[in-house]
Amino acid sequence: EFLHDVVKPTSLKSKFPHIVSVHNSCHGVRELGLSSPSERNEPQFNKIVDLLRLVDGITICQPERKDECCGFGGMFSVEEPDVSTRMGEDKIARHMATGAEYVTGPDSSCLMHMQGIAKREKKPIKFIHVVQILAAGL
Repeated sequence: EFLHDVVKPTSLKSKFPHIVSVHNSCHGVRELGLSSPSERNEPQFNKIVDLLRLVDGITICQPERKDECCGFGGMFSVEEPDVSTRMGEDKIARHMATGAEYVTGPDSSCLMHMQGIAKREKKPIKFIHVVQILAAGL
């Protein structure tokens, strides 16, 4: 949010020649306003995608049901581990269906949750925080 709304870069020296699927976390969308929620009839925006468009060589994708929960939800994943895991598996499958090599987003807990599931199930997809991409090649 700070980069997008305050710094407002028009270019970056970053390079990331990969296909990346953007994960929009629940609280990032509905609490922090990083993107517009799909359930509302309003103009669509995504601050993370706007910043990623400044990175040289990147191909940006978004999964079907782009702002659906990955299943982490803090204590939810502890109290409902089976449901949490299934939600994560479904979300990973949607990210993989985009053809992405990487899943990125601003929420480390979502990325950690999905990465753990993907690693355990030997899924061929990687996870990287959006700031690592924005700084890539600097």
